[in-house]
Amino acid sequence: MTFTIFSITCLALVASALGCGVPAIKPQTIGSRIVNGQNAISGSWPWQVSLQLPNGFHFCGGSLINQNWVLTAAHCAAAVGYHRVILGEHDRGSNVEPIQIKLVSKVITHPFYSSAGFNNDIALLKLSSPVTFTPRISPVCLASSTINILPGTRCFTTGWGRTATTSSPEILQQTGVPIISPAVCRQIWGQSRITDAMICAGGAGSSSCQGDSGGPLVCERSGVWTLVGSVSCGTSTCDTRFPVVYARISQLRSWIGMTIAFN
Repeated sequence: MTFTIFSITCLALVASALGCGVPAIKPQTIGSRIVNGQNAISGSWPWQVSLQLPNGFHFCGGSLINQNWVLTAAHCAAAVGYHRVILGEHDRGSNVEPIQIKLVSKVITHPFYSSAGFNNDIALLKLSSPVTFTPRISPVCLASSTINILPGTRCFTTGWGRTATTSSPEILQQTGVPIISPAVCRQIWGQSRITDAMICAGGAGSSSCQGDSGGPLVCERSGVWTLVGSVSCGTSTCDTRFPVVYARISQLRSWIGMTIAFN
């Protein structure tokens, strides 16, 4: 996956038994770079979902957070009864993978989402029926409201978004990206652009890009992966020298919990 900032405009990146955050199939996280990423191991990011049009066109990513709910970007504008949520997919060109396909029964967008600045850029999708957890399909843990992720921490983002060589890779891509401090991110994107509901990562040779929107930014501790961000926006060219902006899950955690509890 790849991003460029000169005029700085943040562009949307559209195009189980084990418990949460513990993949049955371990991801390969050594030497990983998405633009400039690498193929993920099949099934190793079991919470990754693909949001697709009825004709199979992938336009956004998302993260499975429990049997009934997927978290994605508000700007993906998922539609009830129309867009499809594909779970357990790795190779979008394969027709033999044990995927599950769900329709969306409810879309709840954060009430303070701003389409102008991408603040609070998350939406929750209630699935038409509960997901059956398998070794290839299981939920990610949500960052707590008190989590503290130090700048420089290497976390991972995944998706089928544009890469340096193709606008639509078949194989799920992954890349390791360093967390960037809010102060440094504001220096790059602008003091007023980066809010407390955003977290920045990247700028070190790889990047999320168009088609990755709504997908996960996850950090690992003691073998458990936690969702700390959801792909929100970046430069129009996915210039790998600049960090990507993600919705900060810890800041939005209480809204996520309350929304799921009452719906």
